[in-house]
Amino acid sequence: MTAAQQARLEARHGQLGVTRGVAPGFVQCNLVILRQRHAYDFLLYCQRNQQACPVLEVTDAGDPEPRRIAPGADLRTDLPRYAIYRQGRRENDVPDIATLWEPDFVAFLIGSGITFDQALERAGVPTNKHRWVVRTTLPTEPAGPFHGNLVVTMRWLTPAQAIAATQVSARFPFNHGAPVHIGDPAQIGADLEHPLFGEPVDSIPGEYTPVFWACGVTPQAAAETAKIELMITHAPAHGFVSDLRADEICLP
Repeated sequence: MTAAQQARLEARHGQLGVTRGVAPGFVQCNLVILRQRHAYDFLLYCQRNQQACPVLEVTDAGDPEPRRIAPGADLRTDLPRYAIYRQGRRENDVPDIATLWEPDFVAFLIGSGITFDQALERAGVPTNKHRWVVRTTLPTEPAGPFHGNLVVTMRWLTPAQAIAATQVSARFPFNHGAPVHIGDPAQIGADLEHPLFGEPVDSIPGEYTPVFWACGVTPQAAAETAKIELMITHAPAHGFVSDLRADEICLP
């Protein structure tokens, strides 16, 4: 059994929490599930915003198995936590969605930046601290009802680490690729006072440079603004571990 399969099995049995650091070397994915009538518009939204929403697989309607990137997995149970949105409002997270599954659900698996953590560590860039998920005022390109501002992952890095991280992450276009911004958070309207993940940021120490990557939480922001009747996603930092090997789908 691979580390990816073990992680999914643990998630299925309620034994897995945050997936950051889990099964290093395997591609992690963000998840979006919605009814088939919204699937084309959402696919178009992803195509127009590829850095935030790099699609790795789209399932057939009603099929919870991601047959291309994790055969045998079940998207109803194999993530540790799911976020439920109704009319754009987030309800309580749940550990599985077996009872919520509908026969016309279509699932999108979107590459996650957690995937290149191992490559960053190999390059001497630490990934275990100084990390947040924040909203910005940068608009995404709308499609149908889906619209909203870009959500980013912010890391504090030294200037040398920022250069290395840019070079490394650029090799992973299916996992958000290179940073969208380096430097002053105000230039992209980054909301450091109300992060979606992490503690509020009062100030950034002078030895660090803030570096921002497009984030797979962006579709959740789109769900909030679109206010479609039902949308299910991964809870932030509780992603899906695929069978894809990170070093095999990145650029040389």
